[in-house]
Amino acid sequence: MNINTKNLVSITEANQNFSRVARLVDETGAAVILKNNVPRYLVIEFSQAEEEQQSDEESVLAVSKRLMKKNREAYQELAK
Repeated sequence: MNINTKNLVSITEANQNFSRVARLVDETGAAVILKNNVPRYLVIEFSQAEEEQQSDEESVLAVSKRLMKKNREAYQELAK
């Protein structure tokens, strides 16, 4: 994952000024909160998290379709 240095916020600053973090997310789509100068937390819009979850579910569906197609004969034999 690439991190834009403009999106970095210390945990102290996030604690004292969370509205800045929220504005940063609104403007750039994400904010990275640092703890001990190490990226620790990622703040994103809720709608973006939902999209990520949907793409994961779609990936599972694509894999299951591929496996069913690959093993069609075995499934047909088991169905007998």
